[in-house]
Amino acid sequence: MSTSSPISADVIVVGAGPAGCAVAGTIAERSDKRVLLIEAGPDYGAHDDGRWPAELLEAFDLAETHGWGYRSEDGRIDFSRARVMGGCSAHNGCAAIWGHRADYDAWAAAGNPGWSTDDLLPLFHDVNARMQVRIPAPAEVTPFHRRMLAAAAAIGIPMVDDLNDLNQPLGMAVSPANIRDGIRWNGAFAYVDPNRDLGNLRVMPDTLVDRVVFEGDRAVGVHVVTGGATHTIHAPTVVLAGGTYNSPTILMRSGVGSPDELRRHGIAVFHDMPGVGKNLHDHPAVTLRMTGSEQLKRELTSWAESAWFPEEQTIAKLRSSRCAEAFDLHIYPEGGPYAAGRTGWVFQVPVACMDPRSRGELRLRSADPKAAPILDHNYLGDPDGHDLAVLTDGVEIARRLIAAANTDGRLGEQINLPAEITARPDLEAWVRAGVAHYYHAAGTCKMGPASDPAAVVDVTGKVHGLDGCYVADCAVMPQVPRANTNIPAAVVGARIGGWLAVTS
Repeated sequence: MSTSSPISADVIVVGAGPAGCAVAGTIAERSDKRVLLIEAGPDYGAHDDGRWPAELLEAFDLAETHGWGYRSEDGRIDFSRARVMGGCSAHNGCAAIWGHRADYDAWAAAGNPGWSTDDLLPLFHDVNARMQVRIPAPAEVTPFHRRMLAAAAAIGIPMVDDLNDLNQPLGMAVSPANIRDGIRWNGAFAYVDPNRDLGNLRVMPDTLVDRVVFEGDRAVGVHVVTGGATHTIHAPTVVLAGGTYNSPTILMRSGVGSPDELRRHGIAVFHDMPGVGKNLHDHPAVTLRMTGSEQLKRELTSWAESAWFPEEQTIAKLRSSRCAEAFDLHIYPEGGPYAAGRTGWVFQVPVACMDPRSRGELRLRSADPKAAPILDHNYLGDPDGHDLAVLTDGVEIARRLIAAANTDGRLGEQINLPAEITARPDLEAWVRAGVAHYYHAAGTCKMGPASDPAAVVDVTGKVHGLDGCYVADCAVMPQVPRANTNIPAAVVGARIGGWLAVTS
């Protein structure tokens, strides 16, 4: 039986990923509103408390713990999402990339005033400062990544100073990263820690939000599961920041979504909104792998004995034959010894399509809040073959990059793309068989004007037709930017949090 909780707030923020932390921290520090930040995973306290697990702090490798366990229906792809304070910023590769001016200007041009590059640029700088983003110095670049940078220059890829120049379309460089003294500086450290002692910000960890509670057309709180019991927590404003996968599922369980989808799971239709869960997309990616020579492994082992050793460190922004402006490819070499108790080495060059046209959808598996949603990204499913063409072009460029980096045989043999596969149809078949993702799902609560039947929220993140109910995370992105969504997610949270701090 559900009971009414004695806890109450002025604003409930659901989800403590980089977006949710930015929403909660921004409102708390700019107003006297009581903010309750609810997180499904644990809260290890402030960074300085010293209670954070090492795997969530050490920035040289992706963390393998604290996941939601989301997978593709065929079991082939793990959609890694973190269930912990800081969300994905607590376990990711720390690439702090912004994208290109064309991304955010397109959001504004699609009927979302206030979201252009010029509108958001101050927030990008502020988020970078809070997240401790910096470009590693040349002396910190590993031998593997120095080799890849030299190879890029050899095949005509320009070297650039800063991948986050939003006006610069092409080039390769060491990636800006949210790392301080080897520590992955996550969204909780950036936005929650500075405000934990203000008195108007409370964190409620290990609590699963089932649904938003409405009276009439207004949100009045959330229904949660925690400690084996269910409670209703009241607040006049609810902000969903559970991410692209969790924010729409909470809306659906609340009766907000496509009537057919809701009725299939016995959920009463409260607000007919067919766009919820639609527009799901990601940067599709494929990966070329090499064995690495014993000489290279010895070289890197020696380096690791005296220096910090990130597996991910460089990114190239490139154009395919389908690209007319900006860029539409990332090539991001990864190389080094496995960490977190694993043995072996990784030497690989992933390629991602950064301007995807394919769209899928998210559906409920059941009305049970513990059930993972059904995630159909429909990778490479766009009707004109755009995404497949872009990725295949990228594979051809990646092969040239690898060849230039391997003139002395240091990278060893290619493992998964046989040399005899050269014809375009054969390469396309290889791409189709191996396509995965770049961890950047977006779009399931699309931002747009009320005249757009696919739109779920307006420019302030408010759900169309409902008062007091907002979404503030990557789910609102109409089109995923040409970027790792680490920093853009926090920018979305800070943008919407800033508006909510000054509204009643």
